[in-house]
Amino acid sequence: MVTFTLIIYEAPYAKERALSALRFAWTADLEGHKVRVWLFENGVYLAKKGQKPAQGLSNYGQMLEDLVKGGVEVKGCGVCAEARGLTQTDLIDGVKLATIHDLVEWTVNSDKVIVF
Repeated sequence: MVTFTLIIYEAPYAKERALSALRFAWTADLEGHKVRVWLFENGVYLAKKGQKPAQGLSNYGQMLEDLVKGGVEVKGCGVCAEARGLTQTDLIDGVKLATIHDLVEWTVNSDKVIVF
């Protein structure tokens, strides 16, 4: 088993990087690896409740919520969220706002760190 920390910078729906990250997280978790997701900068928007993507687009928020329900730990940069007007209550249940100290701890204790 490998421990992956995924760092996501991209907002949902703007590009496909966030979707690629979520697909990687889902697959790694499915294969029995430990997966943690850190949301940075515009990536914090992935955790916003109530997403309503355009017809034909995947609901990234639902995908993230399913990962959390499956046991994947997800944290978002508290400073990044605050700068974008998001609070803990704006986020999907189970996603926690955290500090850069948490990200340092995750990276130190990961086998692989992947940035999207």
